[in-house]
Amino acid sequence: MAEDPVTIVKGGTLAQNIIGSAPEGMLIAPSWKRVLAFMLDVMLISIVLSFFTGGQLMANLFNIEMMTEGGRYSAAFVMNWFVFAAAFYLYFKYTGQTMGRSLAQRGFRIAIVHDNGTMLEHHHWGPRAVAKMVYLVPVLGPLWFGLRDTFSAGSTDAEYRTAVDRKHHTVAAVDWSLPSETRLRLR
Repeated sequence: MAEDPVTIVKGGTLAQNIIGSAPEGMLIAPSWKRVLAFMLDVMLISIVLSFFTGGQLMANLFNIEMMTEGGRYSAAFVMNWFVFAAAFYLYFKYTGQTMGRSLAQRGFRIAIVHDNGTMLEHHHWGPRAVAKMVYLVPVLGPLWFGLRDTFSAGSTDAEYRTAVDRKHHTVAAVDWSLPSETRLRLR
């Protein structure tokens, strides 16, 4: 005979069932929103850098031929990547410190918080921005690390967290589902 056909599901939100320290009512942001927010943030950074460099920085970012043209062009190629990576780092660090999330995450109502629903302190945003730089690696970044983390962000086995989230003990939550003291601190 089959085992008991009735299963008992414990109460609470998905966040509470997956993460034991999640506050009551906290919801986890869907992975598709996280991906779109990240893509919009990178587009914003690219547009601003294109504006300030007259389009040259973004045009030369993937121009591998510059590496074969001599030392001066090779240095320019490396400098372009340095400027892009520095802008990426500074954007994610300082939007996180001032608003508790990036501009696109704010638009999608995503808040990056600790496992227990509290805000991240200022010193957490720098290492988190550095960890996100793995997505900038040409070809390998979006195709390996990006896809891996997209699936992790939508998987119960990974607790709906990316590798960056697990490393920094954070979770991407829906901002309106957070405790009131955390919501008040979000801008």
